Amino acid sequence: MLSAEEIHEIEAEAQHYPTREAVLIDALRIVQSHRGWVSDDALRDLAEFLHMTEADLDGVASFYNLIYRKPVGRHVIHLCDSISCWIEGYAGVRRALAARLGVDFGETTKDGRFTFLPIVCLGCCDRAPAMLVDGELHVHLTPDNIAGALEKYA
Repeated sequence: MLSAEEIHEIEAEAQHYPTREAVLIDALRIVQSHRGWVSDDALRDLAEFLHMTEADLDGVASFYNLIYRKPVGRHVIHLCDSISCWIEGYAGVRRALAARLGVDFGETTKDGRFTFLPIVCLGCCDRAPAMLVDGELHVHLTPDNIAGALEKYA
């Protein structure tokens, strides 16, 4: 069941759209911000609330790589794997991150602290390689500065 707070936030966002269905992505993000991810139960409740089918919602939710349909760690790392990042040292940064975390793409650390995911492009090719951690951009990454970039995410 959607919480009163989730409903209130979704209704507030819906006022900015011409149809109820148009608030779908914002509604998914709101549910995720409260729960950490969008479970099947949450998707079903949201579909009912928005008068849409679960299949329609799941199609949108599974398309966007910033909507999580499986549980994730407390912090989510998205490592950009665009061509610019590849040219500027992506492979070494990926290896350093995987070694530091003890996981590879699609996995969560044993302590539940980090989930490590690829992302197609972060749009900062002039500052590659780059990663996004909980929405915060980190640029000019090297294998040597990864530890410092992750320190603040306790």
